[in-house]
Amino acid sequence: MNGTSQVLSKSKFLLINAAQCSFLLQHYGTTRTLSNTKKLHAYIITSGLLFFDHSARIRSNLIASYAFCGNARNARLLFDDFPQRNSWLWNAMIRAYSQNDLSARAVHLFVEMISSGHIHPDNFTFPFVLKACADLSLLNMGMSIHCRALATGFDSDTYVQNSLLAMYMNCGKTEMARRVFDQMQEETVVSWNTMINGYLRNGLAEEALAIFDWMMHVDEKPDHATLVSVLPACALLKDLQRGRRVHDLLEEKGLGNYIPVRNSLVDMYAKCGSLDEARLVFDEMSERDVVSWTAMIVGYLLNGDAISALALGHRMQLEGVRPNSVTLAALLSASASLWSLKHGKCLHGWAIRCRLEADVMVETALIDMYAKCNRMNISFRVFTKATIKRTVPWNALITGYVHNRFANKAIGVFKQMLMEEGFYPDCATLISLLPAYADLADLQQAKNIHCYLISSGFHPSVEIATSLIDIYSKCGSLDSAHELFNKIPEKVRDTIAWSAIIAGYGLHGDGGTATSLFDQMVQSGVKPNEVTFTSVLHACSHAGMVDEGLHLFRSMIDNHQMRPRTDHYTCIVDLVGRAGRLEEAYELIKMMPFEPNHAVWGALLGASVIHEDVKLGEVAAKQLFELEPDNTGNYVLLAKIYAAVGRWQDAENIRSMMNEMGLRKTPAHSLIEVRNAVNI
Repeated sequence: MNGTSQVLSKSKFLLINAAQCSFLLQHYGTTRTLSNTKKLHAYIITSGLLFFDHSARIRSNLIASYAFCGNARNARLLFDDFPQRNSWLWNAMIRAYSQNDLSARAVHLFVEMISSGHIHPDNFTFPFVLKACADLSLLNMGMSIHCRALATGFDSDTYVQNSLLAMYMNCGKTEMARRVFDQMQEETVVSWNTMINGYLRNGLAEEALAIFDWMMHVDEKPDHATLVSVLPACALLKDLQRGRRVHDLLEEKGLGNYIPVRNSLVDMYAKCGSLDEARLVFDEMSERDVVSWTAMIVGYLLNGDAISALALGHRMQLEGVRPNSVTLAALLSASASLWSLKHGKCLHGWAIRCRLEADVMVETALIDMYAKCNRMNISFRVFTKATIKRTVPWNALITGYVHNRFANKAIGVFKQMLMEEGFYPDCATLISLLPAYADLADLQQAKNIHCYLISSGFHPSVEIATSLIDIYSKCGSLDSAHELFNKIPEKVRDTIAWSAIIAGYGLHGDGGTATSLFDQMVQSGVKPNEVTFTSVLHACSHAGMVDEGLHLFRSMIDNHQMRPRTDHYTCIVDLVGRAGRLEEAYELIKMMPFEPNHAVWGALLGASVIHEDVKLGEVAAKQLFELEPDNTGNYVLLAKIYAAVGRWQDAENIRSMMNEMGLRKTPAHSLIEVRNAVNI
């Protein structure tokens, strides 16, 4: 009797202890306390509770606790060793995988669950496995699960429907998501948000806003997540008025204190071009995170105010806010646009202190910044120090060499990239590289890269074809350029492609063909831009087509509502000046709405040399001596005018002035290529 009572007493103790452990495991799983789960697991093992007759419940809770804490590995080890698996445990495991970026394992486990034959998915299973399908963009698998949900009657469950919406949107099937949404009996705010965000991520901002308008019409109350999707849609469409209405709504509903909403407001106003309103929202924020600062900095950069972007970055640094990679990339881009090496180096130091210099975005921005500041030696050093080489930094280095007119080095880097294992050029690589071939103007090299593009499958791209048109034009092979242009389908011929072929004919003085192509472009419905007009005006200038050029210039202003830029005025001054209408050219310069630059005055000086007009030549030269005092060409041209009219003393005075200033005319040279070596 005594022994029996001891056994009963021990069993009672184990039952009580097991109940307490089960309760604690449920608590640790709910609070996601992994360390306590592990400690309790150790206690359960040492106390013998796992070998107790009634241990099934405690094992089940232990698996669930590990799963809810995100430790899928331990949960799976226990799960595989536990024969009495119910639907709750299967769901816990699938959820653990799905929520811890192990989506493929979640799908495999779901298939295993179905294959077991005795456990059927329920309204908790479907949302988790559909999330895994969405993460992996497994459309066919997602559709199969949708069919199973229909067959089992769970397709009307709101949670399952919301998961279906997210899965179809993630897979880019917006029309199928809409069909599910339209069949819902009761939409929740999550349903509306999933539709709005899904349309936005698929580039359908107008549809996203239409869903939001419908949501407001049926009096569904928006939440923070709604606004964080709606405001970027307004930004994408640059719909400032609607953005302002959403701003009024969030203030009315009291949703404006949430930092991500305020950040979205800053971003929306900045992308809509209203920097004052963006800055007002930013300044009124009682609490800011790094995204707030970054949104405002990027906003300044997008609107061409690099100085304000750098000033805000300096203030951010003074306030001790740690930047992220996007912040630093934006600030480095601002430095590059201002050619400010000093600011760029300071930002480089900040990146090192924050241990962000190895981030691919920062690394690429550093390469680009140093290249644009004409410091390719440092740019190359940043590239070589990278621990992990990626395609984007390779592209930045190639672009840097092209920007600095080191065409051969750009091509050399590209060839080195091809030899590196695991690196493959993308479309961006080739678009960066091809201008190097245009600079070289070497027809054989142009044909070589063209063959590579065809064999690599890049050639059908309209961007690549446009670059090749530019290369062949500069190599003097207009027939090849025009053949490429004709092969671009009419539906995809964009403004850039038209501008490239027009510029090619203009470069070779064929103004008639250039203007004819321009007319065809307009008739085909493609709208010309500023570059197109520069190309066709340049063609008219080279061909001496004065009336046609002036007509196009007036058409640009009156018919296309474009404000002429410096390039356009330069072309017109050159066109009119070459025709001997120098006074008209000078009057045009005086009527310019902004200060003429050296190119405009240079065009007038060049025309004055041709027609030996001393008076206007002196006017143009005087301006040029102030704008670019070290350019010897301007002094030589003025001396040439004086010599042409017999004013030898004035010509000698100009040459004496050059000697006093230490200026020397750079001697001309020719290049010849022999056996792949360029000789001067």
